[in-house]
Amino acid sequence: MSQLERIGVSLDKNLLSRFDMLITDQGYPNRSEAIRDLIRRCLCEQELEKPTAKAIAGVFLVYDHHAAGLSKKMLEMQHHNLLQTVSSLHVHLDHENCLEIVVLKGKVKDITRVSDKLTSLKGVKLSRVNLLALGDKGD
Repeated sequence: MSQLERIGVSLDKNLLSRFDMLITDQGYPNRSEAIRDLIRRCLCEQELEKPTAKAIAGVFLVYDHHAAGLSKKMLEMQHHNLLQTVSSLHVHLDHENCLEIVVLKGKVKDITRVSDKLTSLKGVKLSRVNLLALGDKGD
C-alpha cells in the first residue's frame, strides 16, 4: 500500500467554487479524489506523447454496412495486426450503419498506425480513438 502525503493548495475562491460544483456533478466524494484523478489524467496524457509508451485504445468506427468489402477489410486488418488487437465488438445501429469497437494494445506508434488504417477505410463515416497509457498507474 502506498503512503499518503498531505499537501496544501491555494486557490481563488471563484475557481474553488467552480471546481466544487464540477466534482459534485461528477460524483466525487471529496476534493482529494478529484485532484488525484486530474493528476493521473495529466500524467497519462504526457506519457502518450512518447511513441514507444505502452498503451491501450478503443477505436470506435461507425460505418456503412453496405460498403463493398469493408467488413472483410476490417477483419483482415485486425488479424494482420494480431499482436495489437485484443478484442472487437460489432453493433448493428440501424439498417445501414454498424459500430465496430476494436481494442488495441501495444506501443502508441503501433496503435496509431493501425487505428489510422482502420479509420481511413472507404465506408467509415465516423471514428474516434481513445488512448490510455499503461505505464505507472499510481494510486
